This record gives sequence, structure tokens and C-alpha cells, in this order.
Amino acid sequence: MSTAPDPAPPAPRGIDRDPVTRWMVEHVEGAVAPFTFDLIAGGRSNLTFLVTGADGTRFVLRRPPLGHVLATAHDMAREHRVIAAVGRTGVPVPPALGLCTDEAVNGAPFYVMGYVAGEVLDSPEKAAKLPVELRRPASEHLIDVLADLHAVDIDAVGLGDFAKREGYIERQVKRWSTQWENSKTRELSAIDEVAVALRTHVPEQRGVSIAHGDYRFGNCLTDVEHGRVAAVLDWELCTLGDPLADVGYLGVYWYDGEAAHARANDPTPAGGFATYADLLERYATRTGRDLSGIDYYVAFSCWRLAVISEGVYARYLHGAMGDQEVDLEPLKLGTEGLAERALAAVRRLS
Repeated sequence: MSTAPDPAPPAPRGIDRDPVTRWMVEHVEGAVAPFTFDLIAGGRSNLTFLVTGADGTRFVLRRPPLGHVLATAHDMAREHRVIAAVGRTGVPVPPALGLCTDEAVNGAPFYVMGYVAGEVLDSPEKAAKLPVELRRPASEHLIDVLADLHAVDIDAVGLGDFAKREGYIERQVKRWSTQWENSKTRELSAIDEVAVALRTHVPEQRGVSIAHGDYRFGNCLTDVEHGRVAAVLDWELCTLGDPLADVGYLGVYWYDGEAAHARANDPTPAGGFATYADLLERYATRTGRDLSGIDYYVAFSCWRLAVISEGVYARYLHGAMGDQEVDLEPLKLGTEGLAERALAAVRRLS
């Protein structure tokens, strides 16, 4: 007596199983159906799914959130282009395996990457997975990878026309001011005051590079056995611009001893990591760049992150992030805390 095979488990929201399966079989080398799709917990912007084939091969699929998406955000083709280009350099990224721009397949564009093993160190608790003696080497490799990214020849890898090269800070302040107006759920005077101060004190841009836009341990896969970055993830904010913006942003996610500045998704409060000053010195030595004005970039990064945090809060509030249950109060308070930290920083620039 034969028995029918067990039905496939239901796909999570954001995945239309049958058409996505057909597309993957046709377009992704080595993809063997049927597939299981699992939402990777922790994604607060684009939705990320682990896809496991019938033969056990694993892939990663990225798509935009479900609804309430700002027109210029979550461009899958743009993100896929960056990963494919950077993948031709020594900067570690997941292999770019396929891009689908036909919204009839899954309701929105998506792309597929190769799976890379590693740990996302996005909390002090996660830091326990990295041995204490490897925390400084991992810190040093993190800043070395950033220096290598900033050294990539943008024309040689086909990204010369990816974005405007000059006026990065001016463009960013304008962009995120607009984002604030489009996504804010309340008025925060600190956001407006910081925007004015940032426009008043714009530093001269010295050079142009690939700017990741969200570079930190929490957006990397770390090889915890060797204390090295295995792959850099989450390129959705990537553009061309001032490399010091990435360096300043890392300072927002690096514990400086101030309890109020500790971030829940930053592993460095666990201890054993290099100091931010150590990272700045290492980056300056490797790149030859002058970091004496880095405080402006830290202030800018706090402000921009406050705007991004508000956008995430708004999307959860409107149910756009799929099957994820999240306590919204910390998100709301996080926006306010970042805005105040940015305000305190820009007031020191006056």
C-alpha cells in the first residue's frame, strides 16, 4: 500500500511558492525542487528567506517588505548589482546567483544569493559565540574589510555610473529629510534641528568610494572559529560617496562606555573588542585618510539612523513586515534616543 508524500509546509508571507519554485529551477544553477522557505528572523527592512533545496543546498532570497514601501527604497536590482560587482573583488560577499524583476512571479522583485555560513553578531549576547581572544582580531578584520571596500576601483567593477560621486553629504541630508517627512509618525524637533546643523557644517568631501551605508557587525556574517568576516550583507543603502560616512556610522554601533549609547544590536558592549579609537587609527594607517573630523560623521550617522528607525517603526505599525512579532515601544524610543544623541553631537560642532 503506497502513501502520498507529506504536503510541503506552507510558505511564509512574502513567498508565492509555486511560481518562485519554477523561477528558481529555471534561473538558479544547482537549485533542486521542492524547496522549503523560512523567514530569517531579525530582518527589519527587506525580507530575507533561507531557501533549502531537495538536495540540501541552501540559498538566500531577498525581497522588499509587504506594502507601505517608499518609492525609492528596497530596489532589488540595485542591491543585486552591487553584490555582483563587489563579488569580483577581495571584499567578502555572498555569491549573486539570480535576479527576478518580473513582479508576476512573487508580487515584487527579488534576488537569490548563495548561502554563506557564519554568525550575525547583532547583540552582546551573540558576542558569546565569538571567543574573547578572537574579538580584537575580528574587530580589526571588520575595519580592514571596510578599508578594502573603500579602495575598490568603482569604474573597474562597473559601478562608475551607480550614483553621483560628489556632494554625498548634501544629497544624504536632503534624502533623509524627505524620508522623515514621508514616514514620520510624530513630530521630533531634534530631527529638524540636527538637519539644519548638518547642512550648515558640511565638510569637504575628500574622495569617492563605494559607501555601504549600514556597515557594522550586525550586517556581516562572522566566522567565529577564526575571528574573521565571512561575508558583508545588507547592501540596500549602498551608494557612491564619502567613505568617512561608513567610518562614522560604525562609531554609532561601537560601545564607547556610555550606557545610554549602548545599542541592543551591537555586540561590542560584551567586552574584548578593539576600541573605536583603535579602529580609527587602523583605518587611517591603511588608507591614509584624515579622520580628524570624524565627529561630524558620527553625528550625521546618528541622525540618519534615527530617520531609518522611524521608517522601520512605521512599517511595523502598518503590518508591512510579514510574520514577525515585535515589541514596538523600543523602536519608538530608539528613534528618539538617536535623535537626541545626534543633537548633542551637532551642538558640539557649533
